[in-house]
Amino acid sequence: MNAHNMSIDAGFMARAIELALLGSGKVSPNPLVGCVIVHDGRIIGEGWHRAYGEAHAEAAAVRSVPDKRLLSASTVYVTLEPCTHYGKTPPCADMLIEHGVQRVVIGSLDSNPKVSGGGATKLKKAGVEVVSGVLEDACRYMNRRFFTFVEQKRPYVILKWAETSDGYIARENRDSKWISDKISRQLVHRWRSEEDAILVGSGTAEADNPQLTVRDWTGRNPVRILIDRSLRLGPPLHLFDESVRTIVYNTIKNEDAGKIVRVKLSESDFLREMMNDLYQRNIQSLIVEGGAQTLELFIKNRLWDEARVFRSPQVFGSGIRAPRLTGQPHVEALSSDRLFLYRHHPNPMHG
Repeated sequence: MNAHNMSIDAGFMARAIELALLGSGKVSPNPLVGCVIVHDGRIIGEGWHRAYGEAHAEAAAVRSVPDKRLLSASTVYVTLEPCTHYGKTPPCADMLIEHGVQRVVIGSLDSNPKVSGGGATKLKKAGVEVVSGVLEDACRYMNRRFFTFVEQKRPYVILKWAETSDGYIARENRDSKWISDKISRQLVHRWRSEEDAILVGSGTAEADNPQLTVRDWTGRNPVRILIDRSLRLGPPLHLFDESVRTIVYNTIKNEDAGKIVRVKLSESDFLREMMNDLYQRNIQSLIVEGGAQTLELFIKNRLWDEARVFRSPQVFGSGIRAPRLTGQPHVEALSSDRLFLYRHHPNPMHG
């Protein structure tokens, strides 16, 4: 393929990525997928996977094409390999073949064993020209939660905390409320709406009494996760108000009582067993909000994928120290805070 064609393909794939991101927070445990259909250099159809259980991106894009006769002379751009299995919807690869599509450009192959190259192979066997790997890094990064879940059999882990300019995450009495400003807190609520679950330790639950819900944004509430090894906490803390499904990981007992689920783990392998249980529950992504001891548990075990750290201009002078991460973060200026974004690379606890 010449450079001109590669540039054209990349441009249409970039549009497909934009579309895919419109499904953020709505499609899990499915991946984000966008699709663009091009005829004679012009987009004639677009679609994305809008919500779990709804039409896949390819089907939505085909549906949007006014004149279906054009499909046989069109190129389909899709961010993820078309599926070959029946789930809540029919296989997209079969649907594209039935419409006589002659060329399919794929961003990234699907490492889900149910697909895993099968979609591309089926298309090729049907005589469809298949090009794969266009903007692959961007497509994989967009679906980093999905790929981590499928390939490493655990949720994608996001660490999040706010710290003062002198490096404290909380006061000596454990109070950590309102270190960050209003704009940062609203951003956190948006993040919550985009992830499957959110976790705190018992110290933070007791000191801050957080709700861990989406209030300053529109979207679904994540499943709430509490680490309370000795089951010492309970009502009237917000986490036990039964407004949202809440899982309490402990070393005492298993109990399923309405929206409050208690899961017993061994002390010796607590973290790994917790991640395995979250995987079995189809929880694809997890925000760890603290406190310091809980964050350090994940950092020490190198069990995190990215970290989002707000640094406030506030000064405490003393208190509980914030965790320290190595590496070069990407820094964004917000209103009065700065946001430090870290990415972590492979850890020994996967697989």
